Amino acid sequence: MIGLLKKIFDDNEREVRKLARQVEEVNAYEPQVQALSDEALKGKTTEFKERLAAGETLEDLLPEAFAVVREASRRTLGLRHFDEQIMGGIVLHQGRIAEMKTGEGKTLVATLPAYLNALTGRGVHIVTVNDYLAKRDSEWMGAVYKFLGLSVGLIVHDLDFAARRRAYSADITYGTNNEFGFDYLRDNMVLYKEQMVQRDFNYAIVDEVDSILIDEARTPLIISGQGEQSTDLYYKFARIVPHLKPEEDYTVDEKARTVAPTEAGVAKVERMLGVPNLYDESLGGDLAHYLMQALRAHTLMQRDRDYVVKDGQVIIVDEFTGRLMFGRRYSDGLHQAIEAKEGVKIETESQTLARITFQNFFRMYKKLAGMTGTAATEEDEFRKIYGLDVVVIPTHEPMIRVDHPDVVYKTEAAKFNAVADEIAECHKRGQPVLVGTISIEKSERLSALLKRRGIPHQVLNAKYHEKEAEIVAQAGRLGAVTIATNMAGRGTDILLGGNPDFLTRAELVRQGKDPQEVDRETYQAVYQEMKKKTDAEHEQVVALGGLHIIGTERHEARRIDNQLRGRSGRQGDPGSSRFYLSLEDDLLRLFGGDNISKIMDRLGLEEDQPIEHNLLSRAVENAQKKVEAKNFDIRKQLLEYDDVMNTQREVIYQQRREVLTSENLRDTILTMARAVIDDLLTTYCSEHVVPDEWDLKGLLTALEQTFFPPRMLSEADLSGKTRAELGDFLKEKAEAFYAAREAEMGLETLRELERVVLLRVVDSKWMEHLDNMDDLREGIGLRAYGQHDPLVEYKREAYEMFQGMVARIQEDAVRYLYKVRVEKERRAPERRSAFRNVSTNAGDESGPRQPFRRQGKKIGRNDPCPCGSGKKYKKCCGRGQV
Repeated sequence: MIGLLKKIFDDNEREVRKLARQVEEVNAYEPQVQALSDEALKGKTTEFKERLAAGETLEDLLPEAFAVVREASRRTLGLRHFDEQIMGGIVLHQGRIAEMKTGEGKTLVATLPAYLNALTGRGVHIVTVNDYLAKRDSEWMGAVYKFLGLSVGLIVHDLDFAARRRAYSADITYGTNNEFGFDYLRDNMVLYKEQMVQRDFNYAIVDEVDSILIDEARTPLIISGQGEQSTDLYYKFARIVPHLKPEEDYTVDEKARTVAPTEAGVAKVERMLGVPNLYDESLGGDLAHYLMQALRAHTLMQRDRDYVVKDGQVIIVDEFTGRLMFGRRYSDGLHQAIEAKEGVKIETESQTLARITFQNFFRMYKKLAGMTGTAATEEDEFRKIYGLDVVVIPTHEPMIRVDHPDVVYKTEAAKFNAVADEIAECHKRGQPVLVGTISIEKSERLSALLKRRGIPHQVLNAKYHEKEAEIVAQAGRLGAVTIATNMAGRGTDILLGGNPDFLTRAELVRQGKDPQEVDRETYQAVYQEMKKKTDAEHEQVVALGGLHIIGTERHEARRIDNQLRGRSGRQGDPGSSRFYLSLEDDLLRLFGGDNISKIMDRLGLEEDQPIEHNLLSRAVENAQKKVEAKNFDIRKQLLEYDDVMNTQREVIYQQRREVLTSENLRDTILTMARAVIDDLLTTYCSEHVVPDEWDLKGLLTALEQTFFPPRMLSEADLSGKTRAELGDFLKEKAEAFYAAREAEMGLETLRELERVVLLRVVDSKWMEHLDNMDDLREGIGLRAYGQHDPLVEYKREAYEMFQGMVARIQEDAVRYLYKVRVEKERRAPERRSAFRNVSTNAGDESGPRQPFRRQGKKIGRNDPCPCGSGKKYKKCCGRGQV
């Protein structure tokens, strides 16, 4: 009775019933679509586009279009979408998240809404977590789209400009979240609109949506250029920190992942450095900043968990997948501090040129959808931040996997021995085992334990995505033992008995043949041979209970544990899972391990004697909920602060695009000139001061620095006028002088110069503003001690800083355009971007874009700035240049 009531009042059940009615409409079209010839089926794409142009909506076309895609898939791939996949496709088209268990065929599901939405001609982006999956899916599913007459693009690392632009102009474009995000930032750094590659953001389907929109949302995408800070201080502080004592000289909060020096610690560091005040910036840099990063590197960042050292480089390890993140670097000097700690060469600290969070990037799409095996636990976050709700799609076959309760041991050593014992038992009877660990270090520890016992096994190397997929695909073979770090290999099915497709490719390579080049008959012959083996093994593995999952530790996010469990029991297969924990695990140690420890002590349990109870599993789940709530707060706060930046970024990028696309910026420059004159009048001829006390000499000096040649105007020209008359007089003079510049330089030259100068000034001031906003963000939390809301204070000061930046943009742009002298060259220079080899936090580069060439004598970085500001060149107009 209770189960029946739950079904009646369950929102998700109601959604599934609605979807089932729409599936019936799709199924009704199947007979007539199956009767069409290949040509007639392809012709449906043109028909659908004509019907859209005639006023029909995508919802009107959905049933028939989905039926067409299903039939095209059956003819090209031999795969027919089953009803639950049609449901998933409808949910994705509606701009929602479809939660579908592992093995339910999400890759195929995406073809349905992608085709339907591509009919509009505005483009569809399908976002995956790595290059391998993007390439695999674009080639595999691309056969369906191409059969129906649509074009398919692929965005991966190292594409040249032409290929990248072609890929974005395709009807359906596959790529990774990093590539889409960095291309957006780079498009907003170009000097010519022809250098932009992306179109408007129309519709995106995000695969593994929880990984991309939640796990990676804490780290913004950053494009950075080379900074100028010395690396010596990082080495110096790396030598000092090991001499400091925990609790006495610094405190560590592992839960909050923070570290802070004590007063005694600061005094000790000051004595070691021989400086009177660590916080005095005049002593050669922000020494307190270097101390903080050195402390973080030594106390919070652990080798082989957070990063590895490989070939003299510090490489970040993705905490959710265990994958090595080549090219990514921690920001704000932390990466340099880790390099100093490990004694490797320190890469130069970088300066931020552009940045955006994934939250704000993906919210730019007119329609956003996602799919994953685990989204329901984070539904509140999806709804609050992205406006996305989650629909749980029923499985095609009933789920029969057995999930055993967690087993808890006193020590980590006892836990790993128990894990090795269970692996040995499963291996002895031939049952395949997939073991999930939370770090590379734990994987290697378990591997060493199995080697000593003589148990053959595979350790998943997360360095190469393709190799990773091959290993995971065979994890279901008879007697296989696979150790994987968290969700490495995500996106690849584990078939019981082995994956015949991967085995076929491996066999062809063994025979010295390229799987991509052999003819279909050869491939099918080997495939059928491999399939006989896998089918026979499949029956044996099913009889043994299917794939057994062992988790060696609970992750702080329940989703990751659910993903690991979900590798077993796909499509109605049998399977089982169990998690092994110890009181020394971080999760239990930091969140709730004391209560469990007391229970074990009270029962008098030995170190190697486990405790197993559903109450324990619930206690662990509650601990995970606490961490999830804390992480959500972190991401929410990050977004609240980034929303302030995002508003400013949208204004700057919108104005930048207008500059790129405008043919004539004369009116814009003159409007800026008038605004600068108004600012100068406010400074030197205030309305609140009588005219006799106006600083006309200062005004004249400022005008000569910004607008006019020396002695063009005199104090006599400025005196005897009201403030309004003086303003009108100066604005007329400025406009007349600019007209004279047009006659002198030529309209075409000045129009081009306006565009280049304005873009250069905007970029320079925006980079400076990003640095200033980072500094503001870093210290704003202290306002809470004065009973001020830090976020409100941040918004207020950010607005004032933005207004100041706009004023400086206007002043600098006007000064350059009124003062610049153009030297004639024998041949016209090619159009080139101002940025070359701009590095990113994902190891990306802006491609073969050439540097801006300076004319005349080079200005030294420590020379006075020629603009007359009084600052050094590197702190003014030369900021961000290297």
